[in-house]
Amino acid sequence: MVHLGPKPPQHRKGTWTDVSETLLADLKELEEQLTVSGETLKKITAHFITELDKGLSKKGGNIPMIPGWVHDFPTGKETGNYLAIDLGGTNLRVVLVKLGGNRDFDTTQSKYSLPEHIRTAKSEELWGFIAKCLKKFVVEEFPEGCTSNLPLGFTFSFPASQSAINSGILQRWTKGFDIEGVEGHDVVPMLQAAIEKEGVPIDIVALINDTTGTLVASMYTDPEAKMGLIFGTGCNGAYYDVVQDIPKLEGKIPDDVPQTSPMAINCEYGSFDNEHLVLPRTKYDIQIDAESPRPGQQSFEKMISGYYLGEVLRLVLLDLVSKNHIFANQPLEKLNKAFIMDTSFPAKIEEDPFENLSETQELFQEVLGIETTSPERKIIRRLAELIGERSPRLSVCGIAAICQKRGYKTAHCAADGSVFNRYPGFKERAAQALREIFEWEDGVEDPIVLVAAEDGSGAGAAIIAALTQERLKKGLSVGVKQ
Repeated sequence: MVHLGPKPPQHRKGTWTDVSETLLADLKELEEQLTVSGETLKKITAHFITELDKGLSKKGGNIPMIPGWVHDFPTGKETGNYLAIDLGGTNLRVVLVKLGGNRDFDTTQSKYSLPEHIRTAKSEELWGFIAKCLKKFVVEEFPEGCTSNLPLGFTFSFPASQSAINSGILQRWTKGFDIEGVEGHDVVPMLQAAIEKEGVPIDIVALINDTTGTLVASMYTDPEAKMGLIFGTGCNGAYYDVVQDIPKLEGKIPDDVPQTSPMAINCEYGSFDNEHLVLPRTKYDIQIDAESPRPGQQSFEKMISGYYLGEVLRLVLLDLVSKNHIFANQPLEKLNKAFIMDTSFPAKIEEDPFENLSETQELFQEVLGIETTSPERKIIRRLAELIGERSPRLSVCGIAAICQKRGYKTAHCAADGSVFNRYPGFKERAAQALREIFEWEDGVEDPIVLVAAEDGSGAGAAIIAALTQERLKKGLSVGVKQ
């Protein structure tokens, strides 16, 4: 597959005749700090492989490498009606997925706003609310009733320990939820009981992570897909390993699961290099980490994901302000506010099509109350470019590591998330970084490419439910050895 499509953003470099020598020196230093060479990418990738292996070991490591208990590859021939739900931050999404059996599917979905009080309500209220939404959805989609119970895949976007595909013990609530009586307990029987109380013909057969869902949904429609990836507010990857290559599962795999069986792995590799051995962190990355709610954690994520790119730009600008290089006599109250610049900020700056960067000028006026000069806007543009290029270049190290670890010579890497889908030049910059890591010859088709993923929390959850239901029908195991 040739890497085609739009070219990376083509930006004006500027002559820099209207800035001081001191500022030029500082800009050159910033370029060096924020530019990641091909050789550095190779070193990061090599260390990434060792960290992936460490996560699968009995001792463990920074990267959790969580077994997803999905033992089968989707064939694309799966058929039937399956439900999926995704409990996120503000909505409950309910999806009916009709698998066509020809690597195709149709979806019908509804969103239900979570009542504000539900985040701190009683356990019974949360599960009851979900069950009522499911009942409403099923009645609308199956007005004549169901001949048999509908299998459901539950995307539960909270930290949960899983010893089986149909079980999940909540470790801790996040996203503003704080419901008593759920942490430390299996959420599946709680929801199943509420569903049965409402009299809805549904069986929960799978509890999944959305990245694993992205992997499976993409493999269903595309046999060349080898991994599922999220590049958004956070970052993550999932792929299939082999049971015999996962030391930490030794003695836990049931007898009916062959050692050669595949096992979906939810990497959670945003925590790569928490020991700070290889990632080229700048003082801005170090500051972001130090001031974060959990210093020392998610080191990789804090350098590449959508939550942090605007904040890196803000800190660099403040550094230049402190040296009296920019924004003289301008109000800085808003610029001093952490995370006031989200990732759309550098994205919009890079997309500014005008020679005088007038859209950037308006952006700084409206959001920050700062009047910018033409030389300042050129500086801002260059900084946005550097930050916008560093993210995808570092991001692909996880992809390259999985490909090298599993011996993939060709692969479609199915990606989703706001940064992948919306940040200008992300895909093209990522492709260029992969070329540098693997040293593909010029003119040769890219054998490993990023492609748009299928809906992991909807279609993926449903397809995993289909795979799990088939195993259960055959009496095969879906979790640890009992």
